[in-house]
Amino acid sequence: MSAQRIEEPWQIKAACRGPQSAVFYPPNQFERKDEKLEREARAKAICAICSVKKECLEYAIAIREQHGIWGGLNEVERKQHLAQR
Repeated sequence: MSAQRIEEPWQIKAACRGPQSAVFYPPNQFERKDEKLEREARAKAICAICSVKKECLEYAIAIREQHGIWGGLNEVERKQHLAQR
């Protein structure tokens, strides 16, 4: 029997749930820089209206998430945010 992932209560309220969640991570194929910037902008626009953005960012930092947009920040931005603390 495999372990089942348990969602945090804030995750249920996340604006990124559903079909639009694909914009939060890079595609499997090559992505040009302009495509990446556009995809990240779409993801960040969803984060901007999310009621649990702060909890999401704190979670990503706590688990040292290395991929995707979490709490409105990409991987590099999260590292910078953590370094400024």
